[in-house]
Amino acid sequence: MSHRASSTCRALNISRRLRTSTGNHRTEPLRRIATVTAEAIKSTAESQSSTPARPARPSRREALKDAKPFSDFLTDTFHRQHDYLRISLTERCNLRCVYCMPEEGVPLSPPRELLTTPEIIMLSSLFVSQGVNKIRLTGGEPTIRRDILPLMQQIGALRIHGLRELCLTTNGISLHRKLEGMVEAGLTGVNLSLDTLDPWQFQIMTRRKGFDAVMKSMERVFELNKHGASIKLKINAVIMRGINDREIIPFVEMTREKDVEVRFIEYMPFDGNKWNEGKMFSYSEMLDLIRERFPDLEKVRDHKNDTSKTYKIPGFVGKIGFITSMTHNFCGTCNRLRITSDGNLKVCLFGNAEVSLRDILRESNGGEPIDEEAYETMKKIEMDRRQQISNQPTHLDLAPNERKLLDVIGMAVKRKKAKHAGIGELEHMENRPMILIDSRGSMRVSRSQASTRNIVGAPFSIPPALNRAVSWLSIMPNTLPHGQGVRYYSYTSSRPGGKGNTVKLTHVSESGSAHMISISDKVSSKRVAKAVCSVHFTNEVACKLIKENQIKKGDVLGVARVAGIMAAKRTPDLIPLCHPIAITKVTLDLAVQENVDEGGRINIEATVACEGKTGVEMEALTAASTAALTIYDMCKAIDKGMSIQGLRVSLKEGGNSGRWIDGVQDEPNE
Repeated sequence: MSHRASSTCRALNISRRLRTSTGNHRTEPLRRIATVTAEAIKSTAESQSSTPARPARPSRREALKDAKPFSDFLTDTFHRQHDYLRISLTERCNLRCVYCMPEEGVPLSPPRELLTTPEIIMLSSLFVSQGVNKIRLTGGEPTIRRDILPLMQQIGALRIHGLRELCLTTNGISLHRKLEGMVEAGLTGVNLSLDTLDPWQFQIMTRRKGFDAVMKSMERVFELNKHGASIKLKINAVIMRGINDREIIPFVEMTREKDVEVRFIEYMPFDGNKWNEGKMFSYSEMLDLIRERFPDLEKVRDHKNDTSKTYKIPGFVGKIGFITSMTHNFCGTCNRLRITSDGNLKVCLFGNAEVSLRDILRESNGGEPIDEEAYETMKKIEMDRRQQISNQPTHLDLAPNERKLLDVIGMAVKRKKAKHAGIGELEHMENRPMILIDSRGSMRVSRSQASTRNIVGAPFSIPPALNRAVSWLSIMPNTLPHGQGVRYYSYTSSRPGGKGNTVKLTHVSESGSAHMISISDKVSSKRVAKAVCSVHFTNEVACKLIKENQIKKGDVLGVARVAGIMAAKRTPDLIPLCHPIAITKVTLDLAVQENVDEGGRINIEATVACEGKTGVEMEALTAASTAALTIYDMCKAIDKGMSIQGLRVSLKEGGNSGRWIDGVQDEPNE
């Protein structure tokens, strides 16, 4: 039997085991869950019997008339209301999933740069006061945070202020040990990340063991639900072609007898996961595969803000869904905001613009992390202020910072775009590793370098809805001064022992003047570099005329190819600090792609090779960019809105640093 066939058999066996498992766990926590549920029902009944009859509920029209408007701070310019907040509790994880993070992990922030528990509670309270009714705790892996249970208890207490759902996204390794306490704290939903039902494939995809622990956590959810826990369980599976696409049907089989929604996610590009379009198994392909086996698969009506397209097989207890970020985005109904573990607000999963809430929050505490002692002091001061018994000045000054937080949140939300980029652009954009999407704001650019940016285009008015803010919100001027700079990233100091401490600009001397570095001590070797970019058109006319060679100025592709080759050879004359080297090869590949984006594009790839002592990345970049500029010049009469995008080095080989693909080291030289 082939490995592929045996792997599929193991997955099917796991699926059957989950459908028939009954669980064999301690009964005391189950009694406690059942007791909590029963007591809630009993107290509701007693309160109804001991109080006078309530007046009739108002009509829907009256309710709408009296309803308060949704917070302007959380409403963007496309009228999307953001009532769903994701909070990363940690940047650490006990797995190393291949699509999520590099095998060696990611650099960890010093503890003082991460949000403390009181800071998370304060931000949660602020967002709930403005209309957020769903909070999801993520990571990293949130269950490895030591104080996860008391933290959830404090967030769960916000239900009396409008919070409806408290959810968790987890890999399930440690969930079964803490699940009962989480349910008692108010947990309503679990998204379990599981990409395979084959124990061996699990170890390959996660680079760690732990499959049995994940299965135990899943069965524990089913067991608690039998006793009234009412946990909505969803399984998230990232499908990658040739890796786990054969397990789609076993995952579907899991829904036959289990009340679970299995959601298949299109493989998405993030820094370090070596994404390419060939690995992506699209929504339409998955749907066709499932319909071959289950032709009666039917669509289920989705909620307005659902990220998943939901389906159901008649007779099956559970459902399946598809998260189609790559082929069919759902940006038009997006209602989600994210706070990273170091306190950055991220308004779009695929966006790289962020703003630090942590630093603004800590201004109340002299820039220091807000621990439990400081938090209690803040609450006492606010209580005293409200009782008008505190006349002593204090350096904490919490309330003004809360107003400033709302200003900054509002401005960030207002800058949210209509939709994120699509295939062809998204994979070329800078974004962090998937492990840090709901975690630390680590970018290719140091956050300490990107200190301030002006994000205020006009005075931002504070609406009357501000009165719904949390109890410790106070009063300050109604506008933020025009042009006031707000930092996009949290300030981070250099990390001791990190590689980043030794990085310096090679073309700058110690005195700060520019100079050409010496390559006399280097050894000659074969070096190759590829650079890519694309010319994007806003109408279809340009691509059509280029393919038919009907542009008045002549053969666009031929002229651009020659221009790129000539430019590569003249690079030292154009870039002052480049060494003149003997190029042995220059090739330019230009491909016209119609019916993509709005008006099509031309993809350009320049390859340069040499036998020498220094690399040819600059020559490749010069060749690609000059070819693009030539196309622009020859087509500008037809399309004045075209743009040149995505210029970068896609491949670098040779020299001491070895082979690099899209900025990621592939084969380091010894």
